[in-house]
Order: sequence, then structure tokens, then C-alpha cells
Amino acid sequence: MISIPILVTTLLYTFIGLIILLGGFWLWDKITPVDMWGEICREKNVALAIFCGAIAISMALIIASAIHG
Repeated sequence: MISIPILVTTLLYTFIGLIILLGGFWLWDKITPVDMWGEICREKNVALAIFCGAIAISMALIIASAIHG
């Protein structure tokens, strides 16, 4: 059985990780000169969509490693 303090800390770290991931992805989107979402949605740029997914996964791995220690 999982205890309440473990559940609370797990949820806290999850939200912290999500906030950092979304902030990093937003910053990366603003730094690049291309309208990323416009290219993916309107122009159907599959290569850019795969690249954005790879960036999101790599940022998530780095954040998870930093939180885990």
C-alpha cells in the first residue's frame, strides 16, 4: 500500500517536472526562427513534428534525471 506522503511527493515532483518541461519547450519554440506549430499544423511538416517530439523526449529525460538525482 502506498502512503500519503509518498503520493504527495510523487505528485509534487510530477508537476514540477511538467512545468519545467513545458517552460523549456516554450522557450525553445520562441528561440527558433520558425513558426513551429504553423509548420506542423498548416504545412503538415512531419519531419518537424518528429524533431519536436525528439526534443520533448530528450528534455523529459534530462529533467527526470535531474529530479531523481
